[in-house]
Amino acid sequence: MHKNIMVLPGDGIGPEVVAEALRVATRVNEIFGIQMQFTECSAGGTSIDMHGTPLKDEVLKRCLDSDAVIKGPFGGPKWDNLEIPIRPEKAILRLRKELDLYANLRPVKLFSALEKASTLKTEVIRGVDILIVRELTSDLYFGEPRGIFTKDGVLTGMNTAIYRDFEVQRIVQKAFDFARLRKKKVHSVDKSNVLESSQVWHKIADETAKQNPGIEIEHMLVDNCAMQLIWNPRQFDVIVTGNMFGDILSDEASMLTGSLGMLPSASIGGKTGMYEPSHGSAPSLAGQQKANPLATILSVAMMYPYSFQNPEAESMILQAVEAVLNEGFRTPDILEEGKKLVTTKQMGDCVLAKLVPKR
Repeated sequence: MHKNIMVLPGDGIGPEVVAEALRVATRVNEIFGIQMQFTECSAGGTSIDMHGTPLKDEVLKRCLDSDAVIKGPFGGPKWDNLEIPIRPEKAILRLRKELDLYANLRPVKLFSALEKASTLKTEVIRGVDILIVRELTSDLYFGEPRGIFTKDGVLTGMNTAIYRDFEVQRIVQKAFDFARLRKKKVHSVDKSNVLESSQVWHKIADETAKQNPGIEIEHMLVDNCAMQLIWNPRQFDVIVTGNMFGDILSDEASMLTGSLGMLPSASIGGKTGMYEPSHGSAPSLAGQQKANPLATILSVAMMYPYSFQNPEAESMILQAVEAVLNEGFRTPDILEEGKKLVTTKQMGDCVLAKLVPKR
């Protein structure tokens, strides 16, 4: 079956890391006999420079018509002084909303070869395997009213944290679905001791739990969760939380794996899933072949089970990445003494060399 994939390389290091992920996907497709057409378009800062908008309507339509979207990081200091409605990040929010990508999945899995790459003690992080399920289309990022205004001579910025029952129910249900395939334990993270939006979250999470017998739910306040992720990360299996909290906690959790350069993500919910690394565009590294492409490669690996029901292809990529790390190849962000420093493209070459059909 022919698959149409929209590719948005993005800004900064985006084109470099996406290029390696596409090389890996092309090789995997050859092995599994998958026909995939990659179509590349600009979005984010590069689109602002070329077209005056972070996301052209035509590009959005092509994303909606595709079978999956592979996306690099958007943004950078170059565009930080633009008005908010035309900044690169607006393209990300619009894609999530229009594609109905209400569930962001961020697996935080420590490869054993990177146990010493983290700043945390090995005995704390060994065996960490967490799935963070982040609600993606509501909360402070989308709530109205919002804006910057002056009232009585006071400059004011305002955002609205909002959660509706159905938004909570569907993301918490998604977390329970994943937990059923894992250790049958969900931590629901909110700030219900202070925020009304979190009180709704807490109530609906409990109601959803009653519809999912056999799955344990534990509520945790977000500030406590931030501490627990560092103190005892192995207590977690599936974490479900809101948009803002999930954004912050997943970046914190990336350090359990050694680097944001190791943290993939998948955004699902609608017909078309979107796959992107969790890290930013790192413009200071752009064009230097120093960026770690593994988060993007692992994100593309997630595309196979979630968009194309092919877990074997994902498994092949995961095993290839693990083999490369076991052999000591490292980009600068995860470099340890005695390991082999490689460029972005060389890391891609290493992963490609491990992608071989099973006999």
